[in-house]
Amino acid sequence: MTISWVITIFIIGFVGSFVSGMLGIGGAIIKYPMLLYIPSLLGFTAFTAHEVSGISAVEVLFASIAGVWAYRKGGYLNKSLIIYMGGAILAGSFVGSFGSQYLSESGVNIVYGILALIAAIMMFIPKKQIDEKPLNEVTFNKTLAAILAFIVGIGSGIVGAAGGFLLVPIMLVVLKIPTRMTIATSLAITFISSVGGTTGKLITGQVDYYPAAIMIVASLIAAPLGAKAGKSLNTKVLQSILAVLILATALKIWMDIL
Repeated sequence: MTISWVITIFIIGFVGSFVSGMLGIGGAIIKYPMLLYIPSLLGFTAFTAHEVSGISAVEVLFASIAGVWAYRKGGYLNKSLIIYMGGAILAGSFVGSFGSQYLSESGVNIVYGILALIAAIMMFIPKKQIDEKPLNEVTFNKTLAAILAFIVGIGSGIVGAAGGFLLVPIMLVVLKIPTRMTIATSLAITFISSVGGTTGKLITGQVDYYPAAIMIVASLIAAPLGAKAGKSLNTKVLQSILAVLILATALKIWMDIL
């Protein structure tokens, strides 16, 4: 571990966690490719896909709770949605993270690429008038929410991503949840998901503790700053930023796979 290596890992964690707090996605959609590619580009030893997924799983746990704390006031957290989707994604993420030890490096990347592609497509589907509904009048299909959350949990548990980048488009497009409520609530659900994901990664020995600790420190600083920025941005701008980030990541992963 050199100073330049520590700074590199810290910056990766800071950028990903800032985006996490601003967009409600846990941040792994950004940190996964950054951890996979940036260290080796700068001449450091490259992390394997399993190491990246393990580090991401642990760090997202802290980034998401820091973001939730910043959104705790203002009525943005939908407790019913958190209970139904949180419980289902927790079960799914534990199954996915425990089973990921049996996948090859390319298998982990392919799962990540598929999830990112689905999320990217969903983000470009028009979302009509979802932000005009008062927050205290928001309703949703509880069975559908739980089923989708369980499926997301399995896939996200495999890549250590907590599923926030898929939860957001599902909540916006399928469940018709207003944007700011989606961002705040998805962070809470992402935290619950990351508990299962982190547990599975720790049990199966897929976590590199030194870079994980550096990124945790970065996340505790950056996630609340990102949440503060997210509250002040227009909801259409937030949706557009997320769509572009997910699409760019999906294209990069698939270019490497193919």
